[in-house]
Amino acid sequence: MMSFYEPLHHKYRPQTFADVVGQEVITTTLINAIISRKIAPAYLLTGPRGTGKTSSARILAKSLNCQQVENPTSIPCGNCEVCRTISRGLALDVIEIDAASNTGVDNIRELIEKAQFAPVQCRYKIFIIDECHMLSIAAFNALLKTLEEPPDRVIFVLVTTDPQRVLPTIISRCQRFDYRRIPIEAMVGHLSKIAHQEAIDIADEALILIAQIANGGLRDAESLMDQLSLLSGTITSEKVWDLVGAISEQDLLKLLQAISSDTPELVIDNCRNLTNRGKEPLVVLQYLAGFYLNLLIAKTAPNRSDIATVTAATWQALSTEVQKWEVETILQGQQCLKESEVQLRNTTQPRLWLEVTLLSLLPSAFHSQTVFKSNNKVEVRKEEVIDKTQEITHTISPLSNHTSKIHISSQDSNILQAEKTITDVILNVNETWSLVLGKLQPFTQDLVRSNCHLLNLDESTAYIEVRSQGLLKLVQGKITNLEASFVEVCQRPIKVDLKVASSCNITSTSPQTIQLSPSNLPPVNNNQTSQPINLQVITRFHHSNDNNNDLITQTPKSEIELQSQLEITCPNKDTGFSDTSGSIAIKKIEEAAKNLAKMFDGKIIDLSH
Repeated sequence: MMSFYEPLHHKYRPQTFADVVGQEVITTTLINAIISRKIAPAYLLTGPRGTGKTSSARILAKSLNCQQVENPTSIPCGNCEVCRTISRGLALDVIEIDAASNTGVDNIRELIEKAQFAPVQCRYKIFIIDECHMLSIAAFNALLKTLEEPPDRVIFVLVTTDPQRVLPTIISRCQRFDYRRIPIEAMVGHLSKIAHQEAIDIADEALILIAQIANGGLRDAESLMDQLSLLSGTITSEKVWDLVGAISEQDLLKLLQAISSDTPELVIDNCRNLTNRGKEPLVVLQYLAGFYLNLLIAKTAPNRSDIATVTAATWQALSTEVQKWEVETILQGQQCLKESEVQLRNTTQPRLWLEVTLLSLLPSAFHSQTVFKSNNKVEVRKEEVIDKTQEITHTISPLSNHTSKIHISSQDSNILQAEKTITDVILNVNETWSLVLGKLQPFTQDLVRSNCHLLNLDESTAYIEVRSQGLLKLVQGKITNLEASFVEVCQRPIKVDLKVASSCNITSTSPQTIQLSPSNLPPVNNNQTSQPINLQVITRFHHSNDNNNDLITQTPKSEIELQSQLEITCPNKDTGFSDTSGSIAIKKIEEAAKNLAKMFDGKIIDLSH
C-alpha cells in the first residue's frame, strides 16, 4: 500500500511549547499559567502567518487535557488518545472553527449552544476560532456575553492575523498575545536541524537566504525547503533564487553599481536583462527598494551586518560600494522608488516606467538636489545679478539732467516699504520654482525640470517657458499637477500660462535694463511753473516663506538714493515755453512713468500734479 508523503511543515509542527521557535516570552507565560492553574477563559493570539499561533492553541489544548497526568501539564505526552486526536483535529471537546467560512450569527449561536454542554472526553472544552477577524459584527456581538462569562471548563482561543478588525469589546475580554516574526538566526537554526534529520545537502548561505525570503514565517521557510529538497546536488543560493523567481543579490548589486557610475546605458542593459528573464518590473522595483535599505544600513551602521537582510559576501560588496554614496542620495533614491511603485502598479507600460524610474536614480538626474562624492553643485552667481542691478541704475541716472522731478515716496502708511532688492526677487522666484518642482511626481518633475523654466510669478499667474513647440503639448497635460503644486507652495490659486521659448517672452528671472531716452522727454519751458509730480510704483512680490499677499513698495536701497537717480525738475518761467508745451511735457512725463511701472510689472497708485 502506497504511503502518503507528509510535508515538512506538517511533520515538524511544534508538539510542545518547547518546540515553538522564536516566541519564548509567550510560551513561558502560558507554561507558568498552566503550572499555577491560572487559566483564562479566553485568549487572543495575534501575529503574522507562520509564527506559531494555531500550533500554540493546539499545544494549550493538549496541555490542559493530557490523560497521562491527573492535572494540566506544561509538557503534554503526545501519545495518549486525547493528544493524538487533538493533533489530528478529531477531538470531540476541542473544536476548531474557520471563521472565514463561518462568519454569520447562526454559526456563533450553534457554537454557544455546544458550549453549554460539559466535556465528554477531556477536562476542558476548548473552542479554537481561526482567523476570527472574518466574523461579522453581529457574530462578534453574539459572542460577547459567552466570552465574558463562559460556562465552567470552557475556554475560547481566538486566532487572527489582523487584530485591527477585531472589536475592542472582544479584545478587552481576552488575554492577548502578540506573536512576532521569527528572527533569522532562530529560523536558520531550526532549518539546519531539519536538513540534518532529512539528509538535505544545503549550503549555509542558502539556509540564510531561505530565512530571509520567508520574512519571519517559519511555515513558508519549511515549505520552500521542502521544494528545494527535490533538486539534485548541493542546494546553493543561486538555486534558491532561481526557484523562487526573485531577484538575486548579484543582479541587484550590478544594477546599483550601474546607477552609482552614472552610466545610463549600463542601467538599461541590466534592467532589460532582468525583465527579459521574466522578472516582473514591480518585483524588480520592490527588491531594489529593499536593497537600498541594506545600502543605507551599510552607510549608517557599518558594524551591524546582523540587521541587514543580505548574505555575508553581499554585505562586503555593499560596504565597498557605499563609499561612493551619501546618506541624502540613498534617501532620495528610496523616496523615488516609493513614489514610483504606485505608478507602476497602475500603468499599462510597467517596463517603460521601470526604466524611466531607474534612469531618474542616476546622479546626473538629481541635479543640485543630489549630493554625491562627484558633486557638481550649481551655484547662483550673485555677482551677475548685482552687475545687472547696477546697469539699471546707470541707464536711469541720465534723467537727472532734465528739469522735472519725479518724487517716489510712500504717502500711505498702510503700504509697506520694500525690504528686498531685485536680486532677492530673482532668488525668490528661483526658490519658489524649486519648491514647486519638489511637490511633483518623479516623472512629471523630470519632464518639467529638463524642459521648462519659470519666467515670472504674479498674484494669480505663473508664466512658464517651454523649450520647444513639440514639448508644449506634453507639458500641457501636466498643467493640473503644476497648478496644484503652486497652490501648495504659494497658498493661493495660481494659473499656469505656458509659452514656447522665444526672445519676446517675459523674463522676470533676470534683471531688465530700463532705458528712457531724452527723446521721450519734452523741451524745457521757462515760463512753466515748477510742479512736482508724486509717483509711487507698486510691485507685487511673492515671498516663498511668507503668505502675505499685500502690495509692497519697491524702493531701491533708500528713498534718497532713488530720488538722486530719478530726478527731473519741471521747467520754470525762464525757459520761454508756452503753457501748451508745458502740458504736453507733463503728459509725456506721465507716459514715461507708466512705462517705468510697466517694465517692473508694477502699478501706479498715485499720479497727481
